[in-house]
Amino acid sequence: MPANTLLTTARDATQAAEALLTDATAKVRERVVLDGKPSPRLLDREQRATHGLSWLATYVEAVRQLAAYAERLSDAGQLSELEELIIRIGLGEYLAQMQGGIPISQNEIVRPADLGLSLSAVAARMNPAVEALIATGNTAENRARLAELIGDSHGATVGVCAIDDTLEQVRDEMRKFANSEVIEHAHGWHRTNSYIPFEIIKQMSELGVFGLTIPEDYGGMALGKESMCVVSEELSRGYIGVGSLGTRSEIAAELILGGGTEEQKTKWLPKIASGEILPTAVFTEPNTGSDLASLKTRAVREGNVYKVYGNKTWITHPVRADLMTLLVRTNPSEKGYRGLSMLLAEKPRGDDKTPFPAQGMTGTEIEVLGYRGMKEYEIAFDGFEVKAENLLGGVEGQGFKQLMATFESARIQTAARAIGVAQAAMEQALNYAKSRVQFGEPIVKFPRVADKIAMMAVEIMIARQLTYYAARQKDSGRRCDLEAGMAKLLAARIAWSNADNAVQIHGGNGFALEFPVSRILCDARILNIFEGAAEIQAQVIARRLLDGSN
Repeated sequence: MPANTLLTTARDATQAAEALLTDATAKVRERVVLDGKPSPRLLDREQRATHGLSWLATYVEAVRQLAAYAERLSDAGQLSELEELIIRIGLGEYLAQMQGGIPISQNEIVRPADLGLSLSAVAARMNPAVEALIATGNTAENRARLAELIGDSHGATVGVCAIDDTLEQVRDEMRKFANSEVIEHAHGWHRTNSYIPFEIIKQMSELGVFGLTIPEDYGGMALGKESMCVVSEELSRGYIGVGSLGTRSEIAAELILGGGTEEQKTKWLPKIASGEILPTAVFTEPNTGSDLASLKTRAVREGNVYKVYGNKTWITHPVRADLMTLLVRTNPSEKGYRGLSMLLAEKPRGDDKTPFPAQGMTGTEIEVLGYRGMKEYEIAFDGFEVKAENLLGGVEGQGFKQLMATFESARIQTAARAIGVAQAAMEQALNYAKSRVQFGEPIVKFPRVADKIAMMAVEIMIARQLTYYAARQKDSGRRCDLEAGMAKLLAARIAWSNADNAVQIHGGNGFALEFPVSRILCDARILNIFEGAAEIQAQVIARRLLDGSN
């Protein structure tokens, strides 16, 4: 298929997919909307349809961004055979799944009928462009050729990413750092449940990782969220723990930038940007999970301090953190979100011997399968003191609103971390498949091994284009909670799929702790859970899609 024909076909197929989504949205709205608004009760009752709609919308956006990627490459003269194969296979497969069934978990497939669409209604939207891409896209011949090109490639990233030269330089710098300082040691840190060494954190500071998106006036580099994606992806390719160190700083900085007083910005942002202080996010509580309206940890104002009482859980890297962004209830008589406030809670650094050398604060480590290097804790507060001047923004009751303003960036960054993990899994699978000889030849020569690797590369690029698009939307100042949620939802599934298939390619060796792919499998599993579990993410996306104001 010539390049011009591919572009035209991709555009026409995108229009067909968008029309199908419009039909499905109308059908699902009939089930869940009362008086012009989605009913929470009906949204819960019809989760299969509403969450299925979220996944269909995510696929449509993925197809749209893959088509846009093809346009950009063509305009830049970069649409080589390899990129064209990725695009054709990706479009063909995702369009086919829209018709036949989208996997929303390992044992759940959502089909058009679940959304109220008949086979004839779906067929009416499937124009010749869709039929052509399904027929000629994800074929055995195309997968085999793509796998061959991947095997011949000497670069870690498969395909041109279509980002500007500055971001490519950032990628190159971060990749060199990950290759030289992280990858060789990551499995040892994981196996021994050791902290990522401070020397690594120091080098990350020198590279500007912690001040990436902080304005120059506060000591940062003033780069956009797309640069954050590139950095998070490359560092997470080395080790998700290293990639996630920057997440804590990103969340804290965005909270302070968006909701802090000028005094708080001047005091904290330069220290975060330089890596002088390490922040941690302290939001989640036992038995609340994503239900922040039920949060119980309270902060009582006594003179010039707040005294904090309650329990938090799943707190990442709290021992070595200097600053906690601590979500508390400052008004116990105000139920739900309105009584919540955010505190910038200072604490001394601890270590394994003395984790929390602070009065009124104790903690217990939560042992985890993966996502190590920072350590997870459950924390109890019993009169822990925070200066009243460290109330974010200086006004009580703004905590939930302040936190919600950070969710777009957090989910975009989580999607980028997932891409890095997916990339690491593909590299492990490819290297093993090229070196492992069975029945007289490398196993990469066997179609079902090559197929897995080809599809890993295709889905990584799909997730990358969707994630970078969400980041560009954020950088432009547009609301992007929908795009950010879709990026996180899809990238997390792809990371798990790639890791699982990489283990399968390793066979029994993939189950051995000594092989890095076993770590990558454990690391990939968390991505579907934190920053909004897949089910919660689908629920949030569905509400936006079904809200009549959109």
